[in-house]
Amino acid sequence: MSDHNADLFVVSGGPGSGKTTLLDELARLGYPFAPEDARQIIQEQVRLGGTALPWADREAYTRLMLQRSIETYLRHSPSAELIFFDRGIPDTLGYARLIGLSDDSHIQDACRQYRYAPAVFLLPPWREIYTTDTERKQDFAEAERTFEVIRQVYSDCGYHTIEVPHNNSENRAKFVLRQVDRKI
Repeated sequence: MSDHNADLFVVSGGPGSGKTTLLDELARLGYPFAPEDARQIIQEQVRLGGTALPWADREAYTRLMLQRSIETYLRHSPSAELIFFDRGIPDTLGYARLIGLSDDSHIQDACRQYRYAPAVFLLPPWREIYTTDTERKQDFAEAERTFEVIRQVYSDCGYHTIEVPHNNSENRAKFVLRQVDRKI
């Protein structure tokens, strides 16, 4: 297993839990973040008429998600400053498990090779803010299942998960930064 990169912090959780809103708040406070690759892939595939989509060819979508997640990791590692990631490589493993991908060993290998800071921030499902859109088609029950699988995957990959409580974006950002200060 590779060493953790102590300056790369993952923010993850199920869809629609406020990850991007939290990351936007952290960016407003001067902490950069790497945007989610999955949403970008969906937008590109729809624009290009491709089939590597969660509602079409899920295996191709998973391969693209892994490739892009590794590229994003490498683009930011090593980092001379703290950076947050909207999801990490283990999220691809979680997705592969959710869809029942028969062989996820190559994703497991990537999770072992490309390591983030040991603490991962997980945002739990939050019914009051949950919405769907053109890229997010899951219902709330699936968002809850996704959260549980992601929590288990990060734990299985050796990360310490920290659940970010429901709150406004400012208070969530303060919570995350207090936790980061304890880990640095």
